[in-house]
Amino acid sequence: MAAQPAPFSRFEWMIAWRYLRAKRAEGGVSVMTWISLVGITLAVFALIATLAVRSGFRAEFVDTILGSNAHVTVYSVGTVDEVTGRIDRTIADYDAMAERVRDVTGVIRVAPLVKGQVMANARQRNAGVEVYGITQDNLRTIPRIANPETAYGSIEDFPSGVAIGSGVARALGVTVGDKIKLISPNGVKTAFGTSPRINAYDVVYVFTAGRYDIDKVRIYLPFAEAQSFFNREGRADELEVMVSDPENVNDLALPLIGAAGDRAQVWSWKDASGGYLHALEVEDNVMFVIMTVLVLIAAMNIVSGLIMLVKNKGRDIGILRTMGLTEGSVLRVFFICGALTGVVGTILGVILGCLAAIYIDSIFALLDYFSGKPVWDPSVRPIARLPAKLEFGDVLVSVALSLGLSFTVTYFPARRAARMNPVEALRYE
Repeated sequence: MAAQPAPFSRFEWMIAWRYLRAKRAEGGVSVMTWISLVGITLAVFALIATLAVRSGFRAEFVDTILGSNAHVTVYSVGTVDEVTGRIDRTIADYDAMAERVRDVTGVIRVAPLVKGQVMANARQRNAGVEVYGITQDNLRTIPRIANPETAYGSIEDFPSGVAIGSGVARALGVTVGDKIKLISPNGVKTAFGTSPRINAYDVVYVFTAGRYDIDKVRIYLPFAEAQSFFNREGRADELEVMVSDPENVNDLALPLIGAAGDRAQVWSWKDASGGYLHALEVEDNVMFVIMTVLVLIAAMNIVSGLIMLVKNKGRDIGILRTMGLTEGSVLRVFFICGALTGVVGTILGVILGCLAAIYIDSIFALLDYFSGKPVWDPSVRPIARLPAKLEFGDVLVSVALSLGLSFTVTYFPARRAARMNPVEALRYE
């Protein structure tokens, strides 16, 4: 008895390749093959590009939060002032509290802050701003603020002036070396009541954090000056805490409260942005499902092409079967025809998707050039630019999804070809 050839033998590949190259006049479906190939390529390209942009957007959004804001804010629940009846939420022993919080495992930075909302003025321009009173040493440790690549001016001059966001600088029309006025309605207390406080400061540093809502409103003032300006002598409003593992910051809530004291409360970056992050996660999942359907639709073109190919090659199938070709060999021949289209389309899609993720800035620059205006407007979005983060896991998922769907939909028309009765195939030949 003759030995059966091994699966996916050379002759099976040869027959499949001949069918793929055959012109329509020869009973082939080359046009449909090209359509299937282009469909798979574009679907995989879109899937990888979407996943890369999704990952990049979340990474950039989180980085702008963690790089310019506290990972955890420690504040006091407050005490009632017996004279005025108001709740005083300031922290008197902020240095001692900061030392206790700094000793908590996982905490890498603690900075007392004085905060207040005032009006900034320069010549005829005004802007509502939020002032952060902070020491120079603590300002240097804020990554997005103390980044020399996105700022101008010298942070070393901070004790003699103010650091302002680039959005504030644009709104007021000022730059390093100019003066701005800060106007607080809760200023000097006199016998006739409280009069507004107006102080002028030199702009010594202009930063760009990468978030429009930060750059547009934030100003940093030396800590001691902020205490005087906001009538916080000897007090701080809160502690700005940064931790080594921001993603698991909620695990430190109880230790931080224990270190800060009974009347302390904490508010993490996840508490502040958790709703937005959850919405991003839901949107990501929906987008992945939509892109999966897109890949499936592209893969269905392979089914259409194979069904036509099987119909056109019925006579060939009958002849091959009578020559001794087994059902398995016929199945593998037509499986190769469909699978090869899926594999080549997937490879081309991966290349295009990776290139799009790597050169996304150039692509947006080109779109801006042709549209005549910025496609990505940071004034209506939470981050200044749309990045793309290419992750191996996303590429692997895209490849597995594309190949899995291509192989699955290919099997059924290939199986139909294998089970074709050679007598029926040759009856009318």
